[in-house]
Amino acid sequence: MKRAMILSDTDNVATLLDDICEGETAVLIDAEKAEIGRIRVLNDIRRGHKTAIRAIRAGEQIVKYGQVIGGASRDIVTGELVHTHNLESLRGRGDRA
Repeated sequence: MKRAMILSDTDNVATLLDDICEGETAVLIDAEKAEIGRIRVLNDIRRGHKTAIRAIRAGEQIVKYGQVIGGASRDIVTGELVHTHNLESLRGRGDRA
């Protein structure tokens, strides 16, 4: 059983607790390790990295553990790896308040 953790209802990504291969299903768990859903991943994803648990539009904030960690630099589909190729930092930018 491959697992991915979600800690907040506002999260739109889950963090993989196990390495997972494209096409496999990850069990989504909460802080108490209770199953709260399942998701099929679209990429090989290493432990500690993130997958989208719903579609995320370009420009939308990416939320992990209830905290904004960046913005989507392009549209991201459910089950896709979320990493530097589709996530950009929102900190220290002169074009955002």
